Amino acid sequence: MTTRKLWDAGPARIGDDPDSMPRMGQPSVRHVAAVERALAVLDALGDGTTELGTNEISRRTGINASTVSRLLATLAAAGMVEHVEATGRYRLGLRLLQLGNIVLGRLDLREIARPHLRALVEETGETATLSAPGEQDAVTVDFVQSASSVQSVARVGRPSVGHATATGKVLLTFGGGELPRGGLTAYTDRTITDRRTLGAELDRVRRAGYADAVGERERHLNAIAAPVFGGRGELAAILGVQGPASRFGREPRRKALASLLRHAEELSRALGRETDKPPRR
Repeated sequence: MTTRKLWDAGPARIGDDPDSMPRMGQPSVRHVAAVERALAVLDALGDGTTELGTNEISRRTGINASTVSRLLATLAAAGMVEHVEATGRYRLGLRLLQLGNIVLGRLDLREIARPHLRALVEETGETATLSAPGEQDAVTVDFVQSASSVQSVARVGRPSVGHATATGKVLLTFGGGELPRGGLTAYTDRTITDRRTLGAELDRVRRAGYADAVGERERHLNAIAAPVFGGRGELAAILGVQGPASRFGREPRRKALASLLRHAEELSRALGRETDKPPRR
């Protein structure tokens, strides 16, 4: 987050010219200086690792201390900041958390992820998938098919079996997914059916931050997948890239991995994850 610096911000003036008024449904191009100053104060508090005093906020924003004091009083009355009685300093308020949760609740995961899916297809040449975590399986909620694929196994609503897919392994590792009781189904001769072996595989996934599956559910399909985390460190979604074994072998998967991990991290940030906040296990 970058603190706004406002040395010369003067009062905004909206004239009588009709062109200066915002059109219906369109944001005005003119800004209100007092609001910009208030946002600069919030940014300064967001940048700080501890509470900040009036003078420190003034120094960081370039706004004079008396104005900062009035802004803080107004923001505190609205719950946007809190005054810490013991220190006389200020910190961000719980009202911001409430508003942030409202925004997160209205986010359409597929809408946010779509550009990343398209980019992954362009960068890797293979089909990109988006899955939502469930209790036992992750379910495909969106995908973008590669132009090189005549037919893709990806389809909306298709579950990713925990022990036999890259997406499923990510769910088991980072999402608290549970394996069904009894034996593990062997879909191909490469499927992991021994629970101890699977445990070692999931440990590797946890250390690496991604999973792969080489012909484990469909003999001629390879895939890689990475977790997408939400603002509380929870597993919010799973990004995947998949392709035919004849084309998506070891080296192509290695090259695609960098793109996959980058887009998973960018999508995590878009969903509110703080980069220095460890994921929940």
